[in-house]
Amino acid sequence: MGQPKNRGIIGILTGGGDVPGLNPAIRAVTIRALREGYKVIGIKRGWGGLIDIVRDPQYDNSGNFFELTEEIVNKAGRTGGTFLHTSRTRASHVPKANVPKHLQDKYLDDINDLTPEVLKNLEFMGIDYLIPIGGDDTLSYAVRLSKESVKVVAIPKTMDNDVPGTDYCIGFSTCITRTIALTHDLRTSAGSHERILVLEVFGRYAGFTAMLPTLAGAANRCVIPEYEFDIERLTELLCEDRFTNPSKYSVVLVSEGATFSGGNMIFQSEETEPSLYKNNSLPVMGSIPNERTAKIEVNEAPSSYFISGSEYSVPYLDKLALPCASSAAAYFSFTRSL
Repeated sequence: MGQPKNRGIIGILTGGGDVPGLNPAIRAVTIRALREGYKVIGIKRGWGGLIDIVRDPQYDNSGNFFELTEEIVNKAGRTGGTFLHTSRTRASHVPKANVPKHLQDKYLDDINDLTPEVLKNLEFMGIDYLIPIGGDDTLSYAVRLSKESVKVVAIPKTMDNDVPGTDYCIGFSTCITRTIALTHDLRTSAGSHERILVLEVFGRYAGFTAMLPTLAGAANRCVIPEYEFDIERLTELLCEDRFTNPSKYSVVLVSEGATFSGGNMIFQSEETEPSLYKNNSLPVMGSIPNERTAKIEVNEAPSSYFISGSEYSVPYLDKLALPCASSAAAYFSFTRSL
């Protein structure tokens, strides 16, 4: 049986965060494409590799792209992460300081759209089809290229599982199983100290990473971005869960985008590299200055508690930070009086 004729060149890249499953996905695409008669080019560092290419046949672009073979992808397919490397570069919003050196005389604005260079670089490499693997940030730029007549086949990859039009994203299953395992590992500490355990998980605007582990029994409660929550009601439920648990502890999973009733999602900075990222960064739980403090003391009954507006010292105080919908964090202090 002869070799299949050359049917074209496929380019493949990975953008955004790394997750398990990226290298196996690259392997699967490459092996099937080679057997169907395509040549496969691996583009390094996501969209960053595409803007760094120098369109000179004599220039060494091996740091930006290279040809993939079955031998290469078979070795890489056994490992996690991405051997193509990754970045969060958005070619349509490149800061002046990040414009490649050979293009700095041409792009002088504070924020530059390098899409014309991307299109020329794809033509320079002879790529007929482009397969980006990434989440909403990476794939949002793939939509832009598709509108520029580039033939794009996207593979959704995000532990958040929030890419529209798909039920399951690469990395999501590992996120759920690891969240469940890590939460169970922390139960011993929560039970030993009879505490309310608050765990924050990734997810941005989607609550899958908090909701599914909770449904699987990892936590008593969860709060997700899709529904605002009342902190007093949540506190009451957690105290009740703790009170009815023989080991005197309870667990809540908090999605990073969760907000209080009547509030808005807050960010670490509205100026967090907007040129590189489509979304601003959400705050790490408890990282915002303590400008609003609520103290909750648990009394004899799980539903009997009060919020004190003044500072005071309580024995066995456990400080737990939850994300807040205002410009300040709320720190909730639970006593072990039960």
